[in-house]
This record gives sequence, structure tokens and C-alpha cells, in this order.
Amino acid sequence: MGAEITVSDAGEFGLIGRVTAELTPGETTLLGPGDDAAVVRAPDGRIVATTDLLIEHRHFRRDWSSAVDVGHKAAARNFADIVAMGAVPTSLLVGFGAPADLELDWVDGLMAGIREECAEVGAAVVGGDVVEADAITLGVTALGDLQGREPVTLSGARPGEVVAIAGRLGWAAAGFAVLGRGFRSPVQVVNAHRRPEPPYAMGPRAAELGATAMTDVSDGLIADLTHIAAASDVRMDLVGGRVPVPTKLREVGAALNTDPLVWVLTGGDDYALAATFPERTALPPEWTPIGAVVTGSGVRVDGRSWPVGGHEHFRG
Repeated sequence: MGAEITVSDAGEFGLIGRVTAELTPGETTLLGPGDDAAVVRAPDGRIVATTDLLIEHRHFRRDWSSAVDVGHKAAARNFADIVAMGAVPTSLLVGFGAPADLELDWVDGLMAGIREECAEVGAAVVGGDVVEADAITLGVTALGDLQGREPVTLSGARPGEVVAIAGRLGWAAAGFAVLGRGFRSPVQVVNAHRRPEPPYAMGPRAAELGATAMTDVSDGLIADLTHIAAASDVRMDLVGGRVPVPTKLREVGAALNTDPLVWVLTGGDDYALAATFPERTALPPEWTPIGAVVTGSGVRVDGRSWPVGGHEHFRG
């Protein structure tokens, strides 16, 4: 077998040509990759923007996740932030740093994953940058359109409202625990760590239903609801029995001697959505009520404080 073709072999402009070769414009793309900057249409007149960093060994491991998986996760993390504002993702900009000896096949897989995740929401990669780096680094920026709706922020929750969730919780944390023990199954759980499945449609839907506050669950349900509680100056009272703990997580928890509720309440990386709604809102089945907004501060589960968990950068 011949030597693998690397990023160094392609050079900067060859690499740019490689990563942009199969990109297709989205509906809001007026000018895509190839110029000094992209030009995108903003039908609403307002642009929702978010950015996120992924660094090898901190956010992903190549022996645990394929390049395609990393591409999916890089895009999904940003799109989840967009829909958590009640907006629809439209565009993605990708900054990519890589060692010179990285195989081009890995880059191809990364871009395939990003393109596939973009296709899930109808967005398009419109630009970016490449640079040599000691470790694979991705700086991803997503743009979104509110479609005439007001943004759903962290600060709108009020006492008397319902707390509800949409999407998977605890699966990615369980997958991380399984991989950390040296196992590669159950595949369904491991894949949840490798490739999240945010409930994209539920963000704009929640906004249409009158959600008063919303966030994506990136750091853990307790941690992210704590952000809403602090911004809104309220307390979240959750009912533990209402928080779904799937059978598969119970099975994995029993095998690893771990209470699966810990994964569900404090595990991140699933990018589910958590929101507050007026009390009498008729929620669709994708949304599960798990508690109430009351006066006070913080988050309680069955009347008790719960460790926030999650991860905060620059702290041990």
C-alpha cells in the first residue's frame, strides 16, 4: 500500500479546493466560498449567530470517533444553539486547523459529516479558513434566521410556567462512560457520544408555541437549566419521576454500577432542548413536562439540590 496523501502534500490552496469541492449553496447563500467573504441573505432582517470550538483530545478522540462523526458533531453543536433561540439554521463557516501530516482522507470524512448535518437542517457551508496546527482544531460559526419570530432567550421564564424537554438526555454521557471503560458497545449508546441528534425542528416549534425561555442541553440538564434560572431570577423545581430514563441507559448503568439518572441530569453532549412554557400550553408529544418554574433560585429535583455537574472551561 502506498503512502497516505497528507495535508502537507496538498498545500493550503489544494486543501481549500478539496474541502470546498462538493459544497452546494443553500437557499440563503448569495455568494459562497472562493471570495474574501461570503454573502448570505437575511430574510428576517436579523441574523442569529453562534460559534464553537472543538479541539482534538479535549472534545473528541480519533480512536473513538470517525472523521464523519466529528463533522456531524461540529455542525450539530452549533445548529443546536441556533434552534434553541427559536431560529432556523441557514449557514455555516468552518475554521480548520490541522497537523501537516494529517491524511486527506480524514479531511474528506470530516467535510462529508459536516455536509450531511447541514443537509438535515437545509443549511450550507459558505466559507471558512485553514491553518496548520499542532492538533486538529475546528472553529465553527453558524448563522440562523428567526423567520419573523422573537428570539427565545434565557431570561424569559416566570413562576407558574412549565419546564419541559425535547430530545435525548444522558445517552452521550453513557456512551462516554462506556468508551472510557474500553468497550465499544452497546453501539446505540456509544454512537450517541460520537454523533448527537438534536431535535432541530422542536426549537422553532417551541417558539411558535410561546416558549418563554429555552436552551440546548450541552453541559447537562441541571447545569443548563441553572443558566435559565439565573438569567430569569427564578427556580426550577423538577420531578425526578417525570425525567425519562430509558431502559437501555438503565441496563448500561447496571453494568457500570452507575445510577443512570446521573447521566440524564448532569451529562452533556446530547444537545436536547429544555424550555419553559405558559402553564396551559398544549405541548406536542415531542416535549415532556418535567417540572415547574417557581420563585427562588437554582434547580431542585424532588425538593433537593442536585450537583450541577457538566463542564466549565478553565476550572478543574
